[in-house]
Amino acid sequence: MARRGKKYKKVQDLVDKSKVYSIQEALGLLKKLSYSKFPGTVELHLALNLPSGKDPKSIKGSVALPHTQAKDVKVAVAVPENLEEVAKKAGATFYKLDELIKKISDGKIEFDVLIAVPEVMPKLAPLGKVLGPRGLMPNPKNGTVVSPDKLEAAIAEFKRGKMVFKADASGGIHVPVGKIGDPAEHIMENIKAVISALVSLLGRSKEYLVRQAYLAPTMGPSIKVDLKSI
Repeated sequence: MARRGKKYKKVQDLVDKSKVYSIQEALGLLKKLSYSKFPGTVELHLALNLPSGKDPKSIKGSVALPHTQAKDVKVAVAVPENLEEVAKKAGATFYKLDELIKKISDGKIEFDVLIAVPEVMPKLAPLGKVLGPRGLMPNPKNGTVVSPDKLEAAIAEFKRGKMVFKADASGGIHVPVGKIGDPAEHIMENIKAVISALVSLLGRSKEYLVRQAYLAPTMGPSIKVDLKSI
């Protein structure tokens, strides 16, 4: 069992571990539970009911949250030479294929997301051992492998904060859905967007799909949430 610090122990009794909180109650309690000196993130943790034989690691998707914190998202794009100018104008930080492949081969991962068009995927395949563990290997399931005509729109979406998510080995999804200081209704709408993306991805209702749901600050205890209240 992990050892907890004094600050954690000070706030942990504010959460009744035997209770399942409504989303409204949970959002109201989060500010009291967060003890970080910086503006903490609100994290959504979902435990999924997976279809028999479904590999949890195959569950990959993306979601554009309706309310995001502005940040400088560095997008790398793997495209042939004739699409470099399109990628550049759309805001890609890296778009020259040979240079990008060399950077990745050298372990210089200086971007947040990597988008590719199908024809260059064979060139990226040997880099799977570098990109895969970081969750950066382009994949059509999460919108990072796109046709050339959708390249500009894909770059713009990720520049605005579109997020990639994937399940862990136990079928858990972990997604940041806001900051502690954000309005509760904004965090609520972000949570709904994540669940809707999962429902669309797996074709199951949220009641069937999600076994347990928790909210937690970056630093502080988690709160079990009643899915029906979301």
